[in-house]
Amino acid sequence: MLDPDTTRQDDLRSGRGPWLAGPARPASEELEADIQCDVAIVGGGITGAMVAEHLTAFGHKVVVIDREREGFGSTAASTAMLQWEIDLPLRRLAELYGFDRAADLYRRSFRAVAGLGELVARLELGAAFVSRDTVYLAAGEVGPRELRDEHALRERAGLPGALLDHATLLGAFGFDRAAALVSPRSAEADPLSLCHALLARATGRGARLIRDEAVAFESSSQAAAVKLAGGRTVEAGHVVLATGYVMPACVTSDLHRTASSWAIATLPQPPAALWPGPALIWEASEDYIYCRTTTDGRIVLGGEDEATEDPELREQLGPQKTKALLGKLKALLPQAEATLGHAWSGAFGQTSDGLPLIGRVPGQARMLAAYGYGGNGITFSFLASRMLASLIGGVEAPWFQHFAIDRRDPTKP
Repeated sequence: MLDPDTTRQDDLRSGRGPWLAGPARPASEELEADIQCDVAIVGGGITGAMVAEHLTAFGHKVVVIDREREGFGSTAASTAMLQWEIDLPLRRLAELYGFDRAADLYRRSFRAVAGLGELVARLELGAAFVSRDTVYLAAGEVGPRELRDEHALRERAGLPGALLDHATLLGAFGFDRAAALVSPRSAEADPLSLCHALLARATGRGARLIRDEAVAFESSSQAAAVKLAGGRTVEAGHVVLATGYVMPACVTSDLHRTASSWAIATLPQPPAALWPGPALIWEASEDYIYCRTTTDGRIVLGGEDEATEDPELREQLGPQKTKALLGKLKALLPQAEATLGHAWSGAFGQTSDGLPLIGRVPGQARMLAAYGYGGNGITFSFLASRMLASLIGGVEAPWFQHFAIDRRDPTKP
């Protein structure tokens, strides 16, 4: 696990993604005295921003604490493919938890993307948020039969989508694969702009952004507190931990691990080089790639994941991973121009069941947390913001246990 005492934003990502030239950031401040609030959020990335926006909309007095620039850690490394399909196919999730529970989880992820889209539209956040279809390509050991079975389960769960054979897929999207599942109502965004737009909304309602490092936490049945490196203390009714892939010692899970992923963005492509849609593309294989386009016509492609959290090793592997991704881009899209505009990498959290860790921190009455998003980062960030706000308000639904931080690992006997 990444050490929270030593890991900085530069350890969470390397290189430069296409999002880093975003709009001006909301201004943060340094504390000159101890303060009190309803909720102290530790972490100013996309999850912390969503939680802050949602809680301030309900009138909570919120403080967001980050030791570095808000949004410039893991959020800036996101490819922001906001899919409702979970890392584990519905078939595999049903094997672990039964069909009814797995279908419920998929439907909640589906509604999370829809809810985020409604929020962006209602608040007029922009952030290059655009609704997209997803194209789930046959690859590796997953062929037409396996996709047909997955499609049948999704239909049974009431989820939208269509199964395309080779000829239909080639004609509709230009991909020379045996089959694909095409699903509507996912989305893409500029993650850094979205993060800053949400923080701006929150600060406009009175939230404070504090530039300091959380070094200790206290929690009782009545209140909680965050002690800062600068010597000040933030007392709060609740503390929310939203520190990305750096988990403090008080949060543990047998399901969670940290890995690394690499991504590239081309220079703007001629229209003929892009697939129709444009949809979000990902492969149905363990060693998969995923890609999308941007509003200025770039192709963003990622993958080449490695089970390492070592930032030095991740940076050393950068050149060969970039070369491999350019090769995979050319194999997937022969008509594309394999020009390199940006190359970057980042840490990301995974769980063995493909589901996030969201809820109360075991043993800490007034502390809540959200971690382990896998490939559904921003989708699960939105879901977390709604769940955590509900828990802070004293309302807990039975399905919250599906994401409990201390849940049992279903892949182990």
